[in-house]
Amino acid sequence: MSSATSTTSLPSGLAVLTTFPDVLFIPEIIFGGLVWILVASSKVQLPMLQGWVMFVSVFCFVMSITLLCLYICGAHGGSSSWVTLAVICQETASLFYLSMAVLEAYSTYISFGPANAVMMTVYQENVAAVVSACCCGQLMWVADKLIYCANKGDERLPVWMCTGLPYCPQV
Repeated sequence: MSSATSTTSLPSGLAVLTTFPDVLFIPEIIFGGLVWILVASSKVQLPMLQGWVMFVSVFCFVMSITLLCLYICGAHGGSSSWVTLAVICQETASLFYLSMAVLEAYSTYISFGPANAVMMTVYQENVAAVVSACCCGQLMWVADKLIYCANKGDERLPVWMCTGLPYCPQV
């Protein structure tokens, strides 16, 4: 096994739900579903913005479910290229969730003026969607770094990739 390949075996079956960092699929799916629900109930004034926000929430949720199902089915066959696929999926989802949170926050900021009881409820729903999207984006980013560090642990990693994270070798 060369140094460019995985140093740990990739789990399959229900072992995916019991190994770290693969167990992070569970909170990703829970937060992703929460973001989807909150975004669907939020009131965004700009249709183009609402379209992007809905696309991101649905795409990232479906991508996480699909990746989890593929891991459980053992479609990876132990290939280390699946680590790269997982890292790319996590990075994409993190970028999408954080961009969605910024756009949703901007829309909430420009849409709400003087507060009344009805508008305050809508405002709070939009803020909850923004906070959930930020949490989900950060969770995806941390999961991405942990997956990379856990599966490429014998290589020298860039400082920006593992600073402050457990299970990473010191550079």
